[in-house]
Amino acid sequence: MAQSPLLSKGRYRARLAVDQADLAAAQDLRSVAFQTSGTDHDAHDAACSHVLIEDLREQSRLVCCFRMLTMQGGAEIGKSYSAQFYDLSALETFEGRMVEMGRFCVHPDYTDPDILRVAWGAMTTYVDRNGIEMLFGCSSFAGTETGQYLDAFAMLKARHLAPKRWWPKVKAPHVFRYAARLRRKPDAKKAMLRMPPLLRTYLMMGGWVSDHAVVDRHMNTLHVFTGLEIGAIPPARKRLLRAVAG
Repeated sequence: MAQSPLLSKGRYRARLAVDQADLAAAQDLRSVAFQTSGTDHDAHDAACSHVLIEDLREQSRLVCCFRMLTMQGGAEIGKSYSAQFYDLSALETFEGRMVEMGRFCVHPDYTDPDILRVAWGAMTTYVDRNGIEMLFGCSSFAGTETGQYLDAFAMLKARHLAPKRWWPKVKAPHVFRYAARLRRKPDAKKAMLRMPPLLRTYLMMGGWVSDHAVVDRHMNTLHVFTGLEIGAIPPARKRLLRAVAG
């Protein structure tokens, strides 16, 4: 089944997966990017839309992918991937349409920043087409050791904790309660160097995070719950995103 792309910019094209072969390609890329022992897949894949970003100069090679689970409102938050790790009961009262963005990855052979721009442009197109009012997901730091990320976590504590009305509570058995434990003033340069690119983009748009990180040994990551209310994105940022999307 053919489908028009969400976005084409320069050498890259973003489109929705249309068949099992597309899904398998995304799972294969995830396996490479996340260095899993087998194919990266779970029960959420079947319920999600999958965005593929391809390099048109390399015979449409898949260079980035992510998945989106669309919900009509907060009452459905319990079926999200994130709900396995966080108590998201505060978000059950959110009334607008929501999308959980997950399994975001870029092929390790590629470092072009335009890939992230195209990904966010494609997400913007999807948000606008579908009337989405909140994006959320788990933003991951590589590895499970906290030491190298202390400035980044201190920055999250100082500037980016979730509003009390949406506060994600602890659910996972192994967590790093960085907001309670850290007393350091963050070194801004070190913090931004250690901040994952996807999370950095969320924060620049007004995103917020949980006060603790989950230690996910299965995926070999530390992750924080991340939310972004579309209505809270600064107008200048919206214009930039829509310029990319347009």
